[in-house]
Amino acid sequence: MEKREKFSSRIGFILISAGCAIGIGNVWRFPFVTGQYGGAAFVLVYLFFLFALGLPIMVMEFSVGRASQKSIATSFQTLEPEGTKWHWYSYFGMAGNYLLMMFYTTVAGWMISYFFKMLKGDFVGKNPKQVEAVFGELLSKPEVLIFWMLVVIIVGFLICSLGLQNGVEKITTVMMSCLFVVILVLVIRAVTLPGASKGLAFYLVPDFQAMKEQGIMKVVSAAMGQAFFTLSLGIGAIAIFGSYIDRSYRLTGEAVSVAVLDTLVALMSGLIIFPACFAFGVRPDSGPNLVFITLPNVFNEMPGARIWGALFFLFMSFAALSTIIAVFQNIISFAQDLWGWTVKKASVFNGILITILSLPCALGFNVWSHIMPFGANSTIQDLEDFIVSNNILPLGSLVYLLFCVTKYGWGWKNFSEEANAGKGIKYPEWTRKYVTFILPLIVIFIFIQGYIDKFK
Repeated sequence: MEKREKFSSRIGFILISAGCAIGIGNVWRFPFVTGQYGGAAFVLVYLFFLFALGLPIMVMEFSVGRASQKSIATSFQTLEPEGTKWHWYSYFGMAGNYLLMMFYTTVAGWMISYFFKMLKGDFVGKNPKQVEAVFGELLSKPEVLIFWMLVVIIVGFLICSLGLQNGVEKITTVMMSCLFVVILVLVIRAVTLPGASKGLAFYLVPDFQAMKEQGIMKVVSAAMGQAFFTLSLGIGAIAIFGSYIDRSYRLTGEAVSVAVLDTLVALMSGLIIFPACFAFGVRPDSGPNLVFITLPNVFNEMPGARIWGALFFLFMSFAALSTIIAVFQNIISFAQDLWGWTVKKASVFNGILITILSLPCALGFNVWSHIMPFGANSTIQDLEDFIVSNNILPLGSLVYLLFCVTKYGWGWKNFSEEANAGKGIKYPEWTRKYVTFILPLIVIFIFIQGYIDKFK
């Protein structure tokens, strides 16, 4: 078995963990959910839950990873008390990683495809109906979707096959640095558009009346769900990076850094999208269509449309690829931990496996579009997303939570010792009752509410 690699720097660990959390959810889901639930008022509720719910569970995932020095494939087995069955969850956690990649690879392919479309000027001179038709045409061509999906899979596994330090750490660090530069440039452009101030007011000035109209519980539930979705908690995708770091720093401080970077990207995405939409009189709450139909129309109205559009989709591609590389790294580590495979062997095997597993999503928009798991207009992607986001993420987070706080699992003493090894922010002892008794109930509420929202 190969010796377990370590990150060469702390900044590498923080950027890669943030890269895992920063994904399409920040740019695609966050703005349209914010648009739907009343702007700034929703953002405040979301920020509260991100740190009240997401942060403690992220520290727990990191702790399990660092203490076990393993991926989710064997981490519970390493730490669980003798005779207990916590490791049974490992199979669901591993399945969650594969399921996430079964649709994420296709969506990431859309981003890269749109980057090149913008660069080539495919949208120049098109009216809104024609812009909408471009997305429809992309989805209708299985060979095009599969081509871009393959590009994503090959790039992702090539980077991972170079190893943790030489591949994942080096390339993700550069990619994340570029992501922040690109997003900053786009924010400056968006907020200086004529008429952008209305969008800024909507986004930055809380409107509690709009929140009331939507229903307080609905807004709270959406904010909780988004806080969960954005950090990719519950499937060991964050825990794996805990297994690659030493005990120099306490894990609460590291989790805060990751959560802050993740939130920064989500908030800055809003600073691009809302001012731009309001400047050109476009509604910012149009769901996933926001990225592929609404924003290309908005860029068309701007001077230098090709440049701004290409930069936006470059940013989107980096956000998607950073998550894909992080989850691919986790998937590769399963084979290393379970069977002692080399990185190269695990990369080739999983590259082929994920290509096959990703086909149903790509074909679900065309050849298999008759398969509608949730009724009219639903797709195979909706089913895959539902299994991961509404089931495995909340239930997996509950498993990590109970494993770290109950005496039947790893236990509070072991968890807090691991979390507090090193220097930095200490995990507060006073939160023990909250994370033991209240937080599990909130996670169960999110799980149940997800079903209510889906099937009402």
